[in-house]
Amino acid sequence: MIAAMSLDSVSSQQKAPAHTPTATAQVIGTRWAVAAGHTLASEAASRVLGAGGNAIDAGVAAGITLGVVHCDMVSVAGVAPILVHIARTGETWQVSGVGPYPRASSVAYFRERHGNQIAPGLARTVVPAAPDAWCTALARWGTMSFAEVATAATEHAERGFPVSQFTAYQMGSNVDKYRRWPSSSALYLRDGRALRVGEVLVQRELGETLRRMARAEAKVGGSREAGIRAARDEFYRGETAKRIAEFHRAEGGPLAASDLAEFSVEVAPALRTTFGSYEVAACGFWCQGPSLLQMLNLLDGVDLKALGHNSPAYLHRIIETIKLAFADRDAYYGDPHFVKVPDGLLSKAYAAARQRLFKERAWPQLPPPGDPDRLDAVRNLEAALPLAGGSHPAPGAETDALDTSYVAVVDEAGNGFSATPSDPNVDSPVVSGVGCVVSPRGSQGWLDPEHPSVVAPGKRPRLTPAPAMAFTGGRLLMPFGTPGGDVQQQAMLQVFLNTTVFGMDPQVAIEAPRVASRSHPDSFWPHAVAPGKMEAERRIPRETLDALAALGHSVAEWPEWEWRAGAVCAVKVGAEATRWAGADPRRGCHAIAR
Repeated sequence: MIAAMSLDSVSSQQKAPAHTPTATAQVIGTRWAVAAGHTLASEAASRVLGAGGNAIDAGVAAGITLGVVHCDMVSVAGVAPILVHIARTGETWQVSGVGPYPRASSVAYFRERHGNQIAPGLARTVVPAAPDAWCTALARWGTMSFAEVATAATEHAERGFPVSQFTAYQMGSNVDKYRRWPSSSALYLRDGRALRVGEVLVQRELGETLRRMARAEAKVGGSREAGIRAARDEFYRGETAKRIAEFHRAEGGPLAASDLAEFSVEVAPALRTTFGSYEVAACGFWCQGPSLLQMLNLLDGVDLKALGHNSPAYLHRIIETIKLAFADRDAYYGDPHFVKVPDGLLSKAYAAARQRLFKERAWPQLPPPGDPDRLDAVRNLEAALPLAGGSHPAPGAETDALDTSYVAVVDEAGNGFSATPSDPNVDSPVVSGVGCVVSPRGSQGWLDPEHPSVVAPGKRPRLTPAPAMAFTGGRLLMPFGTPGGDVQQQAMLQVFLNTTVFGMDPQVAIEAPRVASRSHPDSFWPHAVAPGKMEAERRIPRETLDALAALGHSVAEWPEWEWRAGAVCAVKVGAEATRWAGADPRRGCHAIAR
């Protein structure tokens, strides 16, 4: 049995009023397009594009703005994995937007000081990666200054912004979590209650943090890159770093000034695979991004169109494919600096071997992982996947993550930007003098020493946020991504197939009803698992769900439009170089094109 439900869970929110979105019109432009998880983030990107900035300038502007206006899901001092495509060179790069555990964090630290739990609060802090990720992308591939791209975010923090319907829903469902910490309740609650739709949230300390970075940039003479570096260093080595470290020292947290000062993100070529005539890029094994590539390898060559869109046979194939990929994810993925990730995980030969495990009936639980080194379908049939602390969570448990947003941009030159910033404001206290939570992403670690993502000093937890990009004919086709914890790659797979196999326009592909598997250990502590469970939006016909149940799936219905099914955004380059932007109505996403 599970001792406690995940504190990243929305299970406590079942009594809250339903969040009911409305369908969204297809947005098409001829020059550029952006789709993001919040209206004001899309507006920030469009402002930058209208001023002559490129996709990277605009994506960074939107990403920083999400940390201000979508603070229920994203922190300015959170995580931010990024993919960047440069049209001129044809190169696609990944930026590793997740930081490591502090030197003071270890399995022994959590066992001895925190009751063998990775509990909410400062204990689960990792080094915040987002500021460095944004600045690194901006300096390397952008054209504007930090101050220019941070203008909208700074204004919204200082002047305030009206709380959206979705944010009001989430904050109203988590009032008790804010009350755990005085700094959080003072900022996010009003007279002890959550802010309502349309009420204005002002975050002056967060605005001042962004202004400190801009002032540091302005003081440095020389190149644009040098100025951005100065803004970045202010956060990690200047006054902001000092305030973060002092808050941890005073409150018993593990993060030290040296952890901040020594951190830097990594830049590397994106990982890739092919699917028919398409190519898809993802970030590395420090996140779950490669699992999407494994899913596509497992489906490559299967006549999915003949199965029929969202038919029982099609959805069965999708769910069982997800299970196979996630079995490998949980067996092998982890920080490559600490874990030897098998070279063969993304090979077509290995996928062909794993395909043999697909059955006409559903696996009652997660299938065994394979052996990529030997190109064998199964590593060990008797091997059980490691679970948190050696425990075995009860069937039917849910740990739906509350944590993320997304932004996609394609500019007039064909450059692309895809980023999935994250970290909610309910998981850890707001750091006084900084104005936001500092990355509580340590919640995605494990305390089982045999797990590849076991906690260790200086090691990155395996991240769920994971953007993607698709290509055809050697050219960018579509940056796409979503929030949703373990649902992310599942929702992205379905939208990608809706677009490429079934020929749907992006908005239609995004709005189509979705399913998700819960057979895997959840990525968030305490890593609950629901063997055989699949969830499906109620717009999928009852006879289809009954047929899936007859195949052995434990089917649970979501509402017609379920925010836990993800909130996919995408920008597709269409015929005549048009830009088709799709924004998911499940969480109030927004698209703008010109």
